[in-house]
Amino acid sequence: MQNTDVTRLSATELLGLYRRRELSPVEATREVLARIDAQNARTNAYCLVRDDEALASARQSEQRWHAGEPAGLLDGVPVSVKDLLLTSGWPTLRGSLTTDKAGPWTADAPAVARLREHGAVLLGKTTTPEFGWKGVTDSPLTGVTRNPWDPGRTTGGSSGGAAAAVAAGMGPLALGTDGGGSIRIPASFCGIVGLKPTHGRVPVYPPSTFGTLSHVGPMARTVADAALLLDALGSPDYRDPLALDRRAPVSAELDTLEVSGLRVAYSPALGYAKVDPEVAAAVQRAVTALEQAGAVVTPADPGFASPLPAFDVLWYAGAAKVVDDIPEDRRYLIDPGLAEIAEEGRRYSAVGYLQALRERSELGIAMGAFHQTYDLLVLPTEPIVAFAAGAEVPDGSAQPRWTSWTPFTYPFNMSHQPAATVPCGFSASGLPIGVQVVGPRHADGLVLAACAAIEAALPWRDRWPA
Repeated sequence: MQNTDVTRLSATELLGLYRRRELSPVEATREVLARIDAQNARTNAYCLVRDDEALASARQSEQRWHAGEPAGLLDGVPVSVKDLLLTSGWPTLRGSLTTDKAGPWTADAPAVARLREHGAVLLGKTTTPEFGWKGVTDSPLTGVTRNPWDPGRTTGGSSGGAAAAVAAGMGPLALGTDGGGSIRIPASFCGIVGLKPTHGRVPVYPPSTFGTLSHVGPMARTVADAALLLDALGSPDYRDPLALDRRAPVSAELDTLEVSGLRVAYSPALGYAKVDPEVAAAVQRAVTALEQAGAVVTPADPGFASPLPAFDVLWYAGAAKVVDDIPEDRRYLIDPGLAEIAEEGRRYSAVGYLQALRERSELGIAMGAFHQTYDLLVLPTEPIVAFAAGAEVPDGSAQPRWTSWTPFTYPFNMSHQPAATVPCGFSASGLPIGVQVVGPRHADGLVLAACAAIEAALPWRDRWPA
C-alpha cells in the first residue's frame, strides 16, 4: 500500500485489499477519519463524527477478515449516514433547532440496519437542510454546506453533506434520501454517482411526511460502488408496508446487462426547460458514448408538460405536516423558507391534494407507456452547474423556490421510477456536470449498466477537488 491515498479508493477496491490482507479496515478508517478532520471545516459535510465508535467497528471487522469470515457485502467499508435517517445511539436532528437532542435514539432506519448487518463502518451523520425540505444544503442548526470543487458554490441538496463527503474523500459511500432530486441534485453538482431507486426497493421508516415521493438510495464515486451499496440496502423491512421483495443483485447484473441494442430516448430538455450550453454539450458527449457502446439513441421527449404544480401541492402539504408536528412554542426556530411553503401547504384542500395524486398517477402511466418504446431515457440531471452557496436559487432568478431550477429530477419521484446521475464532464470553471439515466420501474440494474458505460467512456476518477 505504499504511496496509495486510501481515501481515494472505492469501496470495491477496499474490499479487494481487505480480502488479500494488503490493507486492514482499521487502517482505512483511520485514513478516512483523518481526511474528515482535515476537510470538514472547509465543506461542513458532517454534522456528527464518531471516531471512537468507527474505529471500534473497524477493529471488529478486522478480526472477521483475519478469521476469513466477513460479515456481509460491506464489511469494513466506511459509510456516512444522512441526518434524516434514524441511527441507534446517535441523535438524528434533521438540520433543525426544534429537535430534542435527548432523544431517545433507540432505533435504526431500515437502511442503517442493513449497513450494520453487512459490517459497514459508520462514520457519522451528514448535513441536510431542515427536514430535507429544499434542493440546497443549509439549515438553522448546521449552517451552510459547501461544494468541495469550489467552497463558494452550493452542493445542492438535500443530501448535500453526503455528496460533499464522498466527493472530498471523506468516505467512499453515503446514504442519501431523495424526495424531489435530493440524491441526484447534489451528486451532479459534486461530481459523484447517485441513484434514486425504484420506489420500495429500499424500505423507509419512519414514513416520510412527504409520502411516497421520498426514497432512500446510494451515493458513491463509482457506479460499481453504488450498485454494491444498493444490494446491501435492498432487503424488505416489516416497518415499510410498501417495500418490495428482495430483488436480484444489481452488482451482478452490471456484468451481464448489455448496453448494445438498447433503445434509448435522448431528451435534451424534456421539451419545456432551458439548459445551459455547457451542460448540454457535456450531456451530448454522454449520449455519444452510449451510441458508441451500441445503444440505439433517438431524440425523443416523454411528452408530458411540467408537473411542477402537482408536485408543489404534494411537497408543500408535506411541509405543512412537518411544521404541524413541531410544538408551537418552537416553530419560531424553523427555516423561514420552510415556514413559507408550510403556510401555503395549509391552504390546499383535500380535493386539491387528491387531484395532485391523480395527476401523479397519470404521469406514472404516461412514463410506463413511454418505456414500451424506449428502454431508457437520458437527459441532463440539472440544467445548470452549482451556484452560490447559501442561496436557494441562482442569483437573478425570477422565482424564489428551489424547484424553479431543477426541472429534471422531481418528475421521476412522482413516477416511482429509478433514476441515476453519473458525471459526464466539467464546466470551463471546473464544476462537475451530471447526466441522468431514467428507466422503467424495477429496471435499476439497467439504469446503472448505462451509467457504467458512460463512466467507462468518460472517466473522471482521477480528477479530484483541489
